Amino acid sequence: MSEISQHVKQHSIELYKLTKGFLDGIKGGELVTQYQDIIDTATPFEVIIAFDLIMKDNYPIEEVKSTINKVLNLLYKSLNEQKSLMPAEGSFLDSLVKNNAIMAQKLEELKPWVKKFNKRPAETEIREKLINGFNDLLLFRKHYVIKENQLFPVIEKHIPEHGCLSIMWSFHDDIYRNLNELTDKLRNPSSDIFDINQLFGLVFFNMLAIKFREEKILFPVILEQIPAEELDSLLEESLELGYPYFTPEHEKAEKKQEHELSGKIDLGTGQVTVEQLKLIFSHLPVDITYVDENDTVVFFSTPPHRIFPRTKAVIGRSVQNCHPHESIDVVNRIVNSFKKGEKDLADFWFNMGEKMIYICYYAVRNENGDYKGVLEVSQEVSDIRKLKGVKKLLDW
Repeated sequence: MSEISQHVKQHSIELYKLTKGFLDGIKGGELVTQYQDIIDTATPFEVIIAFDLIMKDNYPIEEVKSTINKVLNLLYKSLNEQKSLMPAEGSFLDSLVKNNAIMAQKLEELKPWVKKFNKRPAETEIREKLINGFNDLLLFRKHYVIKENQLFPVIEKHIPEHGCLSIMWSFHDDIYRNLNELTDKLRNPSSDIFDINQLFGLVFFNMLAIKFREEKILFPVILEQIPAEELDSLLEESLELGYPYFTPEHEKAEKKQEHELSGKIDLGTGQVTVEQLKLIFSHLPVDITYVDENDTVVFFSTPPHRIFPRTKAVIGRSVQNCHPHESIDVVNRIVNSFKKGEKDLADFWFNMGEKMIYICYYAVRNENGDYKGVLEVSQEVSDIRKLKGVKKLLDW
């Protein structure tokens, strides 16, 4: 925090102590009395710094999330009333704000149907209306994907105190999981009404809370700390990822004609041009990401149908920052075991809707056995799993 003013540092430490007090079990009334001044005056940047300090203390993430909900509830009035920079019309952040507004409106429109459901829970029409409404809200995951893959890397580059991003990412995952669980329970007539109402509450609270935290904490700090031209450079790739509801108008920049290198790259088993190498990677039926020996993402392939979204903002990013907080321990275990030479492969498989996804992490070593990074290879294997017998003849 070398470039942060002493005033901001001190306020951030006070806010950190307030948050830590809740985590350590001190009574809320005592904390509010002791820290009323910071509750009344905390700024967005001070909140971000304080939560970064909390994340460095390594409390369990669920305890941190619960406590942050309490603290931000105390800060709501002060943060909501503060005047802050607003995104320019048509800018990258403006498109996120507009999608937030549509999401909030969709939640508002579902409130009467939630009330009707509690009066007549067995009525098919009401359940179908809610299922359709919450399915529509599942599209909002695209908003979170844009943040995680484009906005977060830029924040990490410019704001060292970015521990709060792990917390926000974890809330994103909660929202997506709760929406899926809610629609599943609404489809099942025997589901417990109490469980459904609990999920209603979680979805409404978390989606609106993240909206507030974006617009009253995160975005104002971004506008103060990150050059506008760098933010707006994210627009083009964000369109490729896709927005949930509102899609900004943006003229695609004409790419300069790339002159193919006259020489070829010697791969040991043959020589190819740069263009040919790009074509090979883009036609392999797998997603490939390469992380170097310094845990930095340096390359990803661009097959026609990627399983997991990637944008150029990920290049140069720490691999630990490319995963939600709950996955970081597993990532570190894999990387550390590869570095020590204990393991060379870690693989996982799971269902993603109707698809079966198979992911392999390979230790990359040179001819001397020196560790040179990790290669992540992901593949959709549903059709492969269905293969039976043999096929030796062309059938077209």
